[in-house]
Amino acid sequence: MDKIAVLDFGGQYAHLIANRVRRLGVYSEIVDGETPAKELVGYKALILSGGPASVYGDDSARCDLGIFDLEVPILGICYGHQLIAHSLGGRVDHGKVREYGHAIVKFSSNEAIFDGLDPDEDVWMSHFDQVVEAPKGFEVVGSTEDCPIAAMMDKKRNIYSLQFHPEVTHTSCGMDILRNFVDITDSKREWDLDKFLEEIKLEIKEKVGGQKVFMLISGGVDSTVAFVLLSQVLGEDNIYGLFVDTGFMRMNEKEEVENALAEAGIKNLHVYDAKSEYFEALKGVYEPEKKRIIIGDLFLDIQEKVSNELGLNPEEWIIGQGTIYPDTIETGGTKRAHKIKTHHNRVERVQKLIEEGRVIEPLAQLYKDEVRAVGEKLGLAKEIVWRHPFPGPGLAVRCLCTEGEDLPGNNEELETRINDLISDNGIKGKILPIKSVGVQGDERTYRHPVLLYSKELDWGRLNTLSTRLTNHFAEVNRALYCISPDEINTLTSRDSYLDQKRVLIIQEADKVVMDYIYEVGIDRDIWQFPTVLIPVIVNNSGKESIVLRPVCSSEAMTANFYRMNEKHLKELKSRLEKIEEVGAVFYDITNKPPGTIEWE
Repeated sequence: MDKIAVLDFGGQYAHLIANRVRRLGVYSEIVDGETPAKELVGYKALILSGGPASVYGDDSARCDLGIFDLEVPILGICYGHQLIAHSLGGRVDHGKVREYGHAIVKFSSNEAIFDGLDPDEDVWMSHFDQVVEAPKGFEVVGSTEDCPIAAMMDKKRNIYSLQFHPEVTHTSCGMDILRNFVDITDSKREWDLDKFLEEIKLEIKEKVGGQKVFMLISGGVDSTVAFVLLSQVLGEDNIYGLFVDTGFMRMNEKEEVENALAEAGIKNLHVYDAKSEYFEALKGVYEPEKKRIIIGDLFLDIQEKVSNELGLNPEEWIIGQGTIYPDTIETGGTKRAHKIKTHHNRVERVQKLIEEGRVIEPLAQLYKDEVRAVGEKLGLAKEIVWRHPFPGPGLAVRCLCTEGEDLPGNNEELETRINDLISDNGIKGKILPIKSVGVQGDERTYRHPVLLYSKELDWGRLNTLSTRLTNHFAEVNRALYCISPDEINTLTSRDSYLDQKRVLIIQEADKVVMDYIYEVGIDRDIWQFPTVLIPVIVNNSGKESIVLRPVCSSEAMTANFYRMNEKHLKELKSRLEKIEEVGAVFYDITNKPPGTIEWE
């Protein structure tokens, strides 16, 4: 079978490139970016992925220069684009402006991989370095306002490179470019999801052998699909499910999960009430990474406890998880990938069990859209397959905690510069006294959101301003729009931790949001809708603030914020304002990148 290699330099989207090539019918696999050229003989083409490093850094990843003598088509993306330039005599340097998110590339060629493209195309950027001088023999064929060499090619040598990411859904011409590249490779299109699913089933049988699987279930799409898949392959008697009620589930989630799993035909399910244990373990904890690690470790403690109570011989059972690929890559799960956040199913103890061969994750190579497709092939109801994604740690990572007010040291000067940038738009901005997690240039950031407020709602203008703010100010990785109140005089924060009172507030707000989007029929327009509670007090009200974070995506690696109909937004705001403990409502207008979908 023909195959294409993706050389992984630690980019957040490396596996997504392979995913897209497979969708085009050609088998692709990921290899280490520094693999010797002699070991790459036999591949029909090479794709160099993005990565978080600078090509001129002392410890940055380098490719074997021999790959350029293999006489196969080569495509460089982001870091791969810069690496090609750096390796072949061009020059890379810091850009004057960082580009995160949407950009417009102007193309001057429609040859080779650029065949069929419009002169102007919407693309997705995530970089701080850029190529400033193309190597000899290369023609510059694409540029943006802030990046003069956004695309280049040496058609004679069949080498092409792009600063933007064609593999993400938000690059409108991305699949066209990848399809053109695959066409150039003359690869046979012999790959599809059915074949991949058959391979997964064979891998399950081989890995499990004569053992049984103790499956950790959240009730979400991933763990449910994984449980059903394992049940069909191994038989119901060889798998047992554990659903842990952490206290951070949605309102009435426990009952809904039990009913949904029963309707899916899942048997051998044990439900464990761990609310008191989780609240005690997280008492006084506010740091996001620490919260996630505690949650993940406690999952394992409870699994061991329940396993012992049920009399399960640890030598006969291994752990099953519904891990999907974004969980792995965002936890820094490949050689040079940066950690964005530690997923509960990727804490150190889990990693150790994986190394010991004590964990099976049948969906670990898939993205959410592929998991949904597998779920449908397994016969699961659409209500389960198309549930909105919900994080394993639940509302614990949507209920932000803090100790003391957190503002940049140059806060006044920074706010002045921010307002100078946006003043022509009749909008004012304030920096929030807290931080949130983001992803910029394939690196994790922990920076401040900026709150924008004006009397007019214009999503297009707000989208432009959000991108400009995160590109121009290194202290900022997220932008919000103030829905309520109408006037902002003061913004303060207070010490806040995870306790039952705060979780009840976020549960009530989340229920209002989820009920409403189903009521008005926009639930399928929105891929995921986190509702976030932040300890930010507006106008000395003494009440905390709610952030609405609806996004459009397909695989969670990139996302656009959802532009809600103004009539719907006003009604939703009205309903949220009825919650006594809510003092303000904000709307997250950040795309991914630079902001992650979740705030922690």
